[in-house]
Amino acid sequence: MMKKIYTTLIVLAATLTASAQGWPANYGGVMLQGFYWDGYDDAQWTVLESQADELSQYFKLVWIPQSGNCGGKSMGYDDLYWFPGGNNYNSSFGTEAELRSMIKTFKSKGIGTIADVVINHRRNVSNWVDFPKETYKDVTYQLNSTDIVSNDDGGATKTWANSNGYSLSSNADTGEDWDGMRDLDHKSTNVQTNVKAYLKMLLEDLGYAGFRYDMVKGYAGSYTKMYNEDAKPQFSVGECWDGTTTIKNWIDATGKTSAAFDFQFRYTVRNAANNGQWNRLAQANEGNYPLISNNYSSGSYKQYAVTFVENHDTEKRPNAAQDPLKKDTLAANAYLLAMPGTPCVFMTHWQDCKQDIKSMIDVRYLAGIQNTGSYTQVTSNTNVYAVSIEGTKSKLLCVVGKTAGSYTPSGSSWVKVLSGYHYAYYLDKAANTAWISHASGSYEGTLKVLLSAVTSNDAKLVYTTDGSNPTSGSKQVASGTEITIPKGTTTLKVGLLIGSSVSSIQTRTYIVTDPEEFTVPSFCQVSDGEMCAFFESPATWTKVMCWAWDNNNNYTGGSWPGVDCTQVGTLDNGNKVWKWTYTGTLTTKPTGIIFSNNGSSQTDDLAFENAAYYNKSGKKMGIVTGITPVKYQPARVNRQSYDLWGRKVEPANLRKGSVYIMGGKKYIKR
Repeated sequence: MMKKIYTTLIVLAATLTASAQGWPANYGGVMLQGFYWDGYDDAQWTVLESQADELSQYFKLVWIPQSGNCGGKSMGYDDLYWFPGGNNYNSSFGTEAELRSMIKTFKSKGIGTIADVVINHRRNVSNWVDFPKETYKDVTYQLNSTDIVSNDDGGATKTWANSNGYSLSSNADTGEDWDGMRDLDHKSTNVQTNVKAYLKMLLEDLGYAGFRYDMVKGYAGSYTKMYNEDAKPQFSVGECWDGTTTIKNWIDATGKTSAAFDFQFRYTVRNAANNGQWNRLAQANEGNYPLISNNYSSGSYKQYAVTFVENHDTEKRPNAAQDPLKKDTLAANAYLLAMPGTPCVFMTHWQDCKQDIKSMIDVRYLAGIQNTGSYTQVTSNTNVYAVSIEGTKSKLLCVVGKTAGSYTPSGSSWVKVLSGYHYAYYLDKAANTAWISHASGSYEGTLKVLLSAVTSNDAKLVYTTDGSNPTSGSKQVASGTEITIPKGTTTLKVGLLIGSSVSSIQTRTYIVTDPEEFTVPSFCQVSDGEMCAFFESPATWTKVMCWAWDNNNNYTGGSWPGVDCTQVGTLDNGNKVWKWTYTGTLTTKPTGIIFSNNGSSQTDDLAFENAAYYNKSGKKMGIVTGITPVKYQPARVNRQSYDLWGRKVEPANLRKGSVYIMGGKKYIKR
């Protein structure tokens, strides 16, 4: 009898292990959305695969576009082919072979690839109701006109079908209608058979780790439950774009076999950042608290919350009414990467703010923040918001807002380990670890890193720069010491020295190079008295817009993303150079400037300097003409002038067109 009970328990345990889990509890990984709208170049399978070593240090999951052939250039949401064979998986992002290679490489580096699964609707081949016939592993799969819901496209599809000799399903849609393509009847046994085979192929053949289900409000959540229980993905997340209660009800309908994107988390961050009202992080968005909030279901849905602050549907896009995050990208991501839930970083944010985001993720992993972790609000007002998050290894204090830089936490248990524009991270001294201020990566010019001992013990720090583990005999420094990293490749290792014991070693690898010599292109010209700026954009940017401001004024219309820039030339590498000129009355100048690809991919907040030349990484150099191009106040007539031979010249004798030296700078007399 005991043997039979024991055997039953083993079978039960195996069954539970194999069942769909939706999203793991106590999960500490971070996900990357590996694309943005029309980001075909950056999301090529070969491009993503080439970044696997770097991505694997920070992301456990990468969500990529729908990978089947859609019959032309497409982001994948008009899916046509579901199964490999022929050219069916040669998509806008690469070939089937390149896709398989990328997924295999990701897996070898510890990255799970998340498939974008579009099964609410499907594209037709030649008319309103025909679908492709596909043979996969000697089985033929095809959807029929009778697999389309009876009320598709508000009844327009049925009208067309009746007029052309076709029949639709007798079943109405189990979710919301979408008139872009044919909505599938998930009550249909044929649809279920096709979908189940498709999902198993993604996991078992192509090697995906899980699914991101598109537009799940288009069909009942019970079908996601059916499909997940059949395919058993490691990870499943649905795009239920709605209020929190609707999202929760959908998660419940899936039998909690799927997580969901926490849209209301995104909206609370948008409300706070765009309005500069940081206390709104603790408030509901139009009555909706985020899934991860303590104020919603006592935070019991954190496990099933995939948090984000921007995605391909919310970013600013040409000819689309989006509501993008307009500023404070760093602070928004700092909050995202500190809080419970599973954070999903948007690709353009990763590209534009890579070193900061790397350091944020380093801190998250060091503290052991998990999706089910608890948090406590510490401070909340318009200018600053602070929250303490419980990790498995340490507490993390996240501070965001206008005054985050000057915020001082109460008590003596916190050590600041990271800070930037409108954000700061502190770790509790109980972490007992060494800390290095800068993330691994490539840097130009002089790199100085701050070494800190996050501990309540009387500890020193020991470090090496040759890749070896530090010992008690290695170079010793006090906490708070700044060291300079030499040019070239350096592997820095820093550990806590308590007594004669070294522990908690942190490792960073840096590649430090000299700034490239750069000459401003000759087609960049500045007129006398002109206030302007130049921007070198990637070749893929099609419409550059400028947003410039100071504490009192906006110089670009006051409506994001600002005003159009004018393309003034193209470089040999294909990058385009654009110019913004202020056309108003010149009384003051901006303090900050942002360039964006029509409001979508954008630079960080850059310090404005008149006639400066910028690229996506920040200011490259000013327009070097040897002549001050514009003054923002009348010249001081009593300042002594000298000619180029060093001879003193009285103001009355200054000649138009000649160059003079005043206060150590060259000026031209106009």
